[in-house]
Amino acid sequence: MTDTLTPGLRTRLLLAFIILFLLSACGQRADRPPQPATTPAQPSVSGPASLPPLTGYSLAPMLEKVLPAVVNISTQSTVRARRNPLLDDPFFRHFFDLPEAPRQAQNLGSGVIVDAQAGYVLTNHHVVENADEITITLRDSRSFRAKLVGADPDTDLALLQIEADRLTALELADSDRLRVGDFTVAIGNPFGLGQTVTYGIISALGRSDLGIEGYENFIQTDASINPGNSGGALVTLEGQLIGINTAIIGPAGGNVGIGFAIPSNMARDVMTQLREHGEVRRGQLGVLVQDLTPELAQAFNLKDRQGAVVAQVMAGSPAEKAGVRAGDIVLAVNGRAVHSANALRNAIGMLRRGATVALDLLREGKPLKLNVRIEAIPAQRAAAGEPRRSGPASNRLAGVELGEIEAGHPLAGQEQGVQVYAVEPGSAAGRAGLREGDIILSIDRRRVRSVKEAEAALRAAGERLLLHVRRGEGALFIVIR
Repeated sequence: MTDTLTPGLRTRLLLAFIILFLLSACGQRADRPPQPATTPAQPSVSGPASLPPLTGYSLAPMLEKVLPAVVNISTQSTVRARRNPLLDDPFFRHFFDLPEAPRQAQNLGSGVIVDAQAGYVLTNHHVVENADEITITLRDSRSFRAKLVGADPDTDLALLQIEADRLTALELADSDRLRVGDFTVAIGNPFGLGQTVTYGIISALGRSDLGIEGYENFIQTDASINPGNSGGALVTLEGQLIGINTAIIGPAGGNVGIGFAIPSNMARDVMTQLREHGEVRRGQLGVLVQDLTPELAQAFNLKDRQGAVVAQVMAGSPAEKAGVRAGDIVLAVNGRAVHSANALRNAIGMLRRGATVALDLLREGKPLKLNVRIEAIPAQRAAAGEPRRSGPASNRLAGVELGEIEAGHPLAGQEQGVQVYAVEPGSAAGRAGLREGDIILSIDRRRVRSVKEAEAALRAAGERLLLHVRRGEGALFIVIR
């Protein structure tokens, strides 16, 4: 085919093609950000800090605010090692009476900052019990020596204080608003691994009669709680503090889905008294109560089974002075509903001596309101006057410490006797089976209702002791020779 383009036309077309190519190249370069010609290309780096968060619902935003308020607690205490009994023999002591070598015991747990300005940290009593030194480590790795402000063994709560700035605190929520099935998050320091988060639901509310503490109203959760979580936080999905993790049921010492936390309302009441007095100054009503069973409700012609039945009113007690009678149904304390005998005991146990409490009652089907002034419990009166505890007046009870029945004991108000506070291992009483926490009802068939009566019975005892002991739900006789 003959080429009809003239040389001039070819030149113009070639120039037009070159111009279009250059314009296209400049347009593509303008779309890209300029890069310095002298700087080599940097390799791309991937990781959590460079990646955007995944889409979808997450607990991470809440935890970012809550985690700085949960701390790790470590304690150190000096424990005296037990010495071989042979070294107590005068002959051997002459040659082998070496000083007892103390050893250091360590304990790990968790805590929750509840006041950032004052530096208050709430934890369990058993985490810091008998500690010589308490160290609190924050999430940002700062560590501080902590001071024990006060403790309450009956609820297993303790209040610590540190001097630190830039603290984050959690506000205690209203635990009375919780429902079974609410989602929960447990935060603590399990097995000393460091801060750990677990997730679950509230399995039950108002758990009591477990024999864990003197006053029990536990939140039960299946959020994993393990040794070291004690004193840590149980929070809602919004980050509100609803409980202090305290105990588990675990046959092998680990989590099996049943954990318990002290409700925040109970913790708040205890913490208030610990801040003011360093202890909880409890009072009493002076009544014995029992649950309102279906049979009792029918006998009292009640449609609802809410409340606690007053079975007995103690002579001279605050309840008797205020006009409370046996057969009254206690419905509420200070406007807060009472659902069981244990709930009433907890409600009164959180009140301080000298406080006036408003009781909502039912008497023969008619509503009644009474105001009762809370007074010191008998054991606390004894503590203010005569000695509450005493060593036994008998060699056969050597190594045993006796005292009045303390308010937090499960049998307080149910039995009259003396409580065994301590039993030295290897003593005659220990070998015979006497245990700490036992209630001695009689000594050599002689009824004892106080330390003085127990001392008198021990002085009059023969060569052997016959003790009638109440332990838990049962009773037994123990012979000590």
